[in-house]
Amino acid sequence: MKRSLAAALAASLLLLPACPAVAADAPYDVLVFSKTAGFRHDSIAVGIQAIRDLGAANSFTVTATEDANAFTTANLAQYEVIVFLNTTGDVLNDTQQAAFEAKMRSGAGYVGVHAAADTEYSWPFYGNLMGAWFASHPAIQQANVRVENRATAATSVLPQTWTRTDEWYNYQTNVRSTARVLANLDESSYTGGGMGADHPHSWCKTFEGARSFYTGGGHTQASYSEPNFRAHLLGGIRYAAGRTKADCRPETGYTTLYNGSTTGWSQAGPGSFTNSDATLTSTGGMGLFWYSAKQFTSYSLKLDWRLPGDDNSGIFIGFPPSTDPWSAVDNGYEVQIDATDAADRTTGSVYTFQSANLAARDAALNPVGEWNSFEILVEGERLRVYLNGSLINDFTNTNPVRSLAGHIGIQNHGAGDDVSFRNIRIKELGAPPADQTIQAESFSSVQGAQAFTKAGANNGQTLGFIDPGDWSAYNGVNLTGVTTFRARVVSGGPGGTIQVRTGSPTGTILGSVAVPNTGSWTTFANVQTGLTGVPSGNQNLYLTYTGTGTGLFDVDDFTLVKGTPPTGTGPIVGLANKCLDVNNAGTADGTKVQLWTCNASAAQQWTRNGQTWRALGKCLDVSGSGTADGTKVQLWTCNGTGAQNWTAGANSSLVNSNSGKCLDIAGGSSTDGTQAQIFTCNGGANQRWTTP
Repeated sequence: MKRSLAAALAASLLLLPACPAVAADAPYDVLVFSKTAGFRHDSIAVGIQAIRDLGAANSFTVTATEDANAFTTANLAQYEVIVFLNTTGDVLNDTQQAAFEAKMRSGAGYVGVHAAADTEYSWPFYGNLMGAWFASHPAIQQANVRVENRATAATSVLPQTWTRTDEWYNYQTNVRSTARVLANLDESSYTGGGMGADHPHSWCKTFEGARSFYTGGGHTQASYSEPNFRAHLLGGIRYAAGRTKADCRPETGYTTLYNGSTTGWSQAGPGSFTNSDATLTSTGGMGLFWYSAKQFTSYSLKLDWRLPGDDNSGIFIGFPPSTDPWSAVDNGYEVQIDATDAADRTTGSVYTFQSANLAARDAALNPVGEWNSFEILVEGERLRVYLNGSLINDFTNTNPVRSLAGHIGIQNHGAGDDVSFRNIRIKELGAPPADQTIQAESFSSVQGAQAFTKAGANNGQTLGFIDPGDWSAYNGVNLTGVTTFRARVVSGGPGGTIQVRTGSPTGTILGSVAVPNTGSWTTFANVQTGLTGVPSGNQNLYLTYTGTGTGLFDVDDFTLVKGTPPTGTGPIVGLANKCLDVNNAGTADGTKVQLWTCNASAAQQWTRNGQTWRALGKCLDVSGSGTADGTKVQLWTCNGTGAQNWTAGANSSLVNSNSGKCLDIAGGSSTDGTQAQIFTCNGGANQRWTTP
């Protein structure tokens, strides 16, 4: 009877629409793995056929196997996505697990379906990648799935309440703190739920370079004949393959401003927005739909948007209450939505004030017809824009007439400029802590260095005569909330490194920043670095100085910056608008790092982690901890050494803290494949980088 039902369902799948993507994806290859060492689902065969059908209509090939011997480094190299389809129990040995881990760390994608959560309980990497392990389930029955994130390809076509029949898993842990929950179960709609009001059912996340998608659905054979479930599964596969982007960072603590109800909103000027299916869609006019109920100061605003074509809209922030939409233009700032306009007025730009990082923007942007997500992070007068989870703009308002504090609104630009918005929500952050600037010569105690009167210095003096081994101390400094150290420096000498410590001159290093030769002893520059492990409260702060030679540099003043540290994943863009690239996406220690035409591949996706830059699960590294000009830059296992620490230097440079030299493209050549190296900082175009 089961074999007959499976055959009938498999045949019926051929008659169903295959949920084509909005635009044709670049082709890719998917491995479907369905080995079981425990319970065997009778839906595996129709699940494999469903994925084959989706692939035939959506630019990917499918190889299905239950042979764990397929998990070798060489064999896995041909696949962009690995699907665990209703696997159960321990299905891979240690060698096979190692090959899978390496594949995931290379920037590949994972999709887990249903019993993938009932697999490999003693394998921590798999558990972290997949999200949460199975605990129990009640009988198969109908339930309501609440779709809370409708901005991803896996969920955008689903209704807010998705009623269907399946086997509903309870999980051992709640994944919300480590993944972006896409859908959750309404336990009041069925019996046997065991997780309460917050019961995640589907989610996405990134882990050690891999993109991961999981759905708790897919127990029954009938699941794979449901158009909505097939669309859900297809979207998850496309996300795992990197063919569609999504913000899969964990999210908690947001208050809904719009998710179907327009209470608190007002229309300024002509035109309006229709409101259907918890979606606002612009119509006519040149106006602004603004949240009139409240003004905001420091906050994280998130919303989802979609353009059907070459259209125009934007999100306005920091404007006073007004029934005139031009008041927002004249008094606030607009984060633009229009991918085809000029650099300072295209998607992600602060309209006419600052362009987005266009390479990072292009790598994160979904095409017209697909949903995108913005986070607009405002802390005081600092504005950061994240597109689908990637930082694409970092802007500071310096105009005393304008402010980032005020109302927020969405623009209806005019007839023919169509845009839709969903799920507008906000998290208020409270008043941003004040940054603290300290004159370097105002030390509590010092070894070696001396105050020096210098023209152009703030307060008229610098801390000068700095030699290797010198230090300066500043007692009773409040370090609560400090995330970044920024110093104003000047050097006509060899330069060196500032180390930030607490407690003593040999205390734990919180961060290091290289100081280059700034061009002369009268040419000042700013250098900065992120800090980690910063203790709270009043502390005795020590700056220690290292380098080679004497008369390294002067420090004018330094600022302890408070607030959220910069994060984000994306390309590092340099000479000729080309990207820092890992050769052939290799993951072996010593793999060449080079300049290459930007292509949004995993080999060009770098993530800032403290003072390191990571791609494919490994770190940007100076070979052999070398300090000589021309020492090659490579990929290497992260090891915490100075060879892997990079800080922001003058002229948009990235400075290696161990050598005090800049990330450089050999010979200033923009030819694809040119080796990255370190070289004495000189301000050249081949040492200038735009980071995510």
